[in-house]
Amino acid sequence: MDYVRPIQSRYVDPLEVVWLATARRLGLHIRRNPAIFSATDGTGLLELGPRDTLDPDDTLAQMVYHELCHWITNGVDTFHERDWGFALDSELDWREHACLRLQAALNDEHGLREMLAPTSGFRAYYDALPADAFGAVEGWPHEDLIVPFAREAFARAHGQPWGDTLQAALRATAALQGAVAPFLGDYASERGDDTLPSLWGRSPSA
Repeated sequence: MDYVRPIQSRYVDPLEVVWLATARRLGLHIRRNPAIFSATDGTGLLELGPRDTLDPDDTLAQMVYHELCHWITNGVDTFHERDWGFALDSELDWREHACLRLQAALNDEHGLREMLAPTSGFRAYYDALPADAFGAVEGWPHEDLIVPFAREAFARAHGQPWGDTLQAALRATAALQGAVAPFLGDYASERGDDTLPSLWGRSPSA
């Protein structure tokens, strides 16, 4: 008997379902582009690098979330600007660090500071943040500008258009982490040479 099984659905990681839906609810659509790490064009297109060019702990969820934090930090009108108004060929814009403080503060509301941490070179600043995401950090420039700007962004993040949509995604992420947690003690990768622990096991203080 010749039988060709019809393919009627596609498996997608549950965390990706949450954040792809979140992006769409906020007017973004995601495409992969081998020429870049991440970029927006001001029309709602968010391009991310292909999976095989990313680090093992890069996730679509974290990348979409970080871009949303950029948008919130830089202001609602920057949705229509390329890369949220950043000049990517210039020196570091201090708003990047304000974005990281916002990201940490939002994560802390759900116990996700490590699970949804940034994975780029900006991680050094993120990891230097104290338990209070708006607390003092010694040795970094522009902190007098960054901290109040981040506080303002945190207030914006709980209003429209982001508030309910973003909070729903963060709650779902925390719920998924909680669902996976009982299985992590017996987790082992199917790849024999993979010694990295699962990202799902990253705790708020890890």
